[in-house]
Amino acid sequence: MIVALIVACEVGFWVLLAAGLAVRYLLKWRRTSVALLLCEPLLEVVLFVVTAIDIKNGAEPSWEHGLAALYIGFTVAYGHYTIHWLDGHAAHRLAGGPRPTGPPRYGMARARHEGKIWLRTVLAAAVACVLLQAAIRYVGDGDTESLRAFQWVALRAAVIHGLIALTYVLWPKKAPASALPARDPQHVADLAVRGAGKNEEQVR
Repeated sequence: MIVALIVACEVGFWVLLAAGLAVRYLLKWRRTSVALLLCEPLLEVVLFVVTAIDIKNGAEPSWEHGLAALYIGFTVAYGHYTIHWLDGHAAHRLAGGPRPTGPPRYGMARARHEGKIWLRTVLAAAVACVLLQAAIRYVGDGDTESLRAFQWVALRAAVIHGLIALTYVLWPKKAPASALPARDPQHVADLAVRGAGKNEEQVR
């Protein structure tokens, strides 16, 4: 039942998101779109409540409950980011808005971007671990091995993502020559004239 509810929440997330963006940019119903998008967090609340009731009614803690905690953590950390990203693209394609600027691709700017994304993964892992720990304390002396296993899954995901983000700091990706901004021909000519003038002065 928990797995089916997770799938339903994921489908509901995208349905509400698509509906919210459609009514905002196609029908121009901004208040309605805000109401639809505000329903997104309710999906996680429903999943959390149903999971808690399931354990309270005597269900043996299993991987399904651990997966539910990971899903809630992920949506808390990345849900708003995903909505904001898609909203920018919808505004560009449906309402003639400016093209969204992509993340930086090279140098330390890319490293900072990857670091910010990693912090979201840390938040997702923290939320999942807190929920799982609350379930472990509630169960008490029962079998909580599966819940603890998912805590380690969340922590390992944060560590692995952190190591990947660190590589962008240690080995910054350099922009290829084709990606460098082209120089103004007039500016290049001015530099050449100045250089020639300095050479003449040195000869004199």
